[in-house]
Amino acid sequence: MKKSLIFAMAMALGVTASAYAANPFSDVPAGHWAYDSIEKLAAAGVIDGYGDGTFGGDKLMTRYEMAQIVARAMANGANVDKLAAEFADELDALGVRVANLEKKADAVKITGQIRLHNQSFHGLNNVDENKLRSRLFFKGQVNDDWTYTGMIENIQDFKSETGEEGTDFQRAFVNGKLGGLAIEAGRNHLVLLGNGGQIYGNRADYVKASYGKDIKLTGYVGKLSNKTTAYGEDFWAASLSGKIGVVNAEAMYIDVEAQNNGAFGKVPGTDTNKKADNSIVGIDVKFPIVKDLTLEGLWMKADEDDADGNDQSVFAMLKYKGAKANKPGSWGVYAKYYNMAGSTIIQNGEDNTIPNKFLANGFTGYAIGAEYAVAKNMVALIDWADLEDKKDDSKEGAALWSQLVITF
Repeated sequence: MKKSLIFAMAMALGVTASAYAANPFSDVPAGHWAYDSIEKLAAAGVIDGYGDGTFGGDKLMTRYEMAQIVARAMANGANVDKLAAEFADELDALGVRVANLEKKADAVKITGQIRLHNQSFHGLNNVDENKLRSRLFFKGQVNDDWTYTGMIENIQDFKSETGEEGTDFQRAFVNGKLGGLAIEAGRNHLVLLGNGGQIYGNRADYVKASYGKDIKLTGYVGKLSNKTTAYGEDFWAASLSGKIGVVNAEAMYIDVEAQNNGAFGKVPGTDTNKKADNSIVGIDVKFPIVKDLTLEGLWMKADEDDADGNDQSVFAMLKYKGAKANKPGSWGVYAKYYNMAGSTIIQNGEDNTIPNKFLANGFTGYAIGAEYAVAKNMVALIDWADLEDKKDDSKEGAALWSQLVITF
């Protein structure tokens, strides 16, 4: 047993050595550096040595032996939460209840993500950028039902001195329970329908309430926020989602006040985008075709036509397998099809590969991509898209996105 551990456990018991009998073990003389601490632990029943009356301080303990010591210390009221969290499995085997000990030991957890990406568009508008995005997430336990999460983001632009750079405190929200409702409130990344956020995938200030497990009813209310285009539209939404057999499905209704993404053209005689109160309905369905092969289909319809008279969108993705950060060597490939009306797009969450000039008019096209876990918690991805503007077929181009994401 390490010197520091002996002292720490003895101090945690909060008792004095003089209360106990001398020489608990034959191989621990009175002048030994650990005598007083070992005397305390032995008298309290935390340690009992070996059958021959020795302590065996120079021997390595097994995890099971250490778990027994931690269990006895807990029974004597010692504050050993971090040790209990470390030996939770062994303590569970001993029948010792250690629920929530890990939560108590680490009240605030810090995780992070680093993403290095390269983005290039050719044909419609030539763009070539290389950026490093670093994120730190802070999650704190408020009580048994509520948590708080914050996120700090730093952007470094390696190719443009005028590009987006700097450090921002970007997310702050709470999660918890109120009665039978699951609540999320604050500023967070919000995806409305579909994994890629075909309608909306960006930051927002909102309250979200969900009810149900297998069949879930969810409501949203808040303000959509995007620091690059400053939409700031008020919105509310409701969705019904669930699993029927092997099919995962979600239906959603979204109401946006004064939508302003350029989809409705310009105010006559000005360069100002028209605004419109708009509602969008959508249905997203995902189901496996065969093992490891999944098809997703998304249909959307807007209450308002875009400037070219379109009000409906279709998106489909076929995906085989997928890279998992905790499984080095795992991989996946996918293909996507787009036929998007500008009026169904508030802020497309896939604008990594889709030039912003397509978002207002709507676009058609396809994309292919691949991802690979090069090492544990390191995933590489490459995505190539060929796209055409729906309003002006002379506007077309290719978009390439590549990235390496590291999580810790």
